[in-house]
Amino acid sequence: MARSTEQVLRDHLQRRRDGDLDGDLRINYHPKVRLLSAEGVHHGHSGVRYLAGILRSYVHDGDYRYRQILTDGDVGMLVWSGRCVADETALHDGVDTYVIRGGLLVAQTIHYSAAALDKHPDS
Repeated sequence: MARSTEQVLRDHLQRRRDGDLDGDLRINYHPKVRLLSAEGVHHGHSGVRYLAGILRSYVHDGDYRYRQILTDGDVGMLVWSGRCVADETALHDGVDTYVIRGGLLVAQTIHYSAAALDKHPDS
């Protein structure tokens, strides 16, 4: 029996938290996955690697907050944010959507905005 949409998403997020991109690709992504983002349309595991590399360039230490996971049938949505204190970068408005069939991610949209971390002067 194929895993549910929620099971796939939770495994995907745990593997990303653990820095296990290879395992995530092997277990959770269809080899012909379609990805749409501000970077354009990408396909397959090479597309996932490319877009993951861009995300890592903003938040290389993987400090992410997953605020909400919604699923309905074969569709899922993740609301998230991230930050990299060392580089003073914050990612806001993160929203990814997923289509999962047969226990694998077959399509994903990715959106986030990058900005400098807010700095508050000491009193």
